[in-house]
Amino acid sequence: MSDKKVRVLAIANQKGGVGKTTTAINLGTALAAIGQRVLLIDLDPQGNASTGLGVPKKQRENSLYDVIVDRRPIGDTAVSTAVPGLWLLPSDPDLSGVEIELGQAERRSYRLRDALDGLDQEKPPYDYILIDCPPSLNLLTVNSMSAADAVLVPLQCEFFALEGLSQLMRTIDLVRGSLNPRLSLQGIVLTMFDKRNALSGHVERDVRSHFGELVYDTVIPRNVRVSEAPSFGKPALIYDMKCSGSQAYIKLAKELVARERKRRKQAEKIPA
Repeated sequence: MSDKKVRVLAIANQKGGVGKTTTAINLGTALAAIGQRVLLIDLDPQGNASTGLGVPKKQRENSLYDVIVDRRPIGDTAVSTAVPGLWLLPSDPDLSGVEIELGQAERRSYRLRDALDGLDQEKPPYDYILIDCPPSLNLLTVNSMSAADAVLVPLQCEFFALEGLSQLMRTIDLVRGSLNPRLSLQGIVLTMFDKRNALSGHVERDVRSHFGELVYDTVIPRNVRVSEAPSFGKPALIYDMKCSGSQAYIKLAKELVARERKRRKQAEKIPA
């Protein structure tokens, strides 16, 4: 597999409040900070990733809605952010009606994949494309998994974590079997870890025993500065780069790039 090929990762968990958008924003920022070119696709009609990156609504004249419904090219809709090397494909509240609008439209489950296929494959403008998925299984989530190479799962260190993860694994299996045979689980990121809480440690041990190396070494701590940052329209790494949450996302970005480099090397050894 060529290093030129853009890597598309859906950041997904059908359970809400697990840190999907926070991870999308700050992982995207951290990847850009270490020299990667990143496009963040805000697939949630609430548009929290767009707001959290400080992109005002007046800069969202063209959005993901235009890409999925009207087949507008991504190059015409992506906007630059305050972070060098990080671009955003903004969301729009109209996305919530996509399922009804598209009805039985042709390739309704592949609209996002078709748009990504329209990027320059010889000189792709991005190294990574991160898709911030809504916390539900709907046509938007199906589009993201049809377009993605793999799924990155933020998992909150709480009691029902594994239950939500098992539901997501079933969804990945369904999409792999019917829409996207190349889809895989890229990894699991433990979020909102509280070292003062014994439950966090218990959940971490359970997840690592079930999924082994698929679980990232990097753990994202519960951190007030990370929680505050979106209200200022800034990624945590810009709001307070020295806080423990920001440092964890930088470490996560480095680990992700290292894992991807190892994956590419292994793929190149496998004969076609």
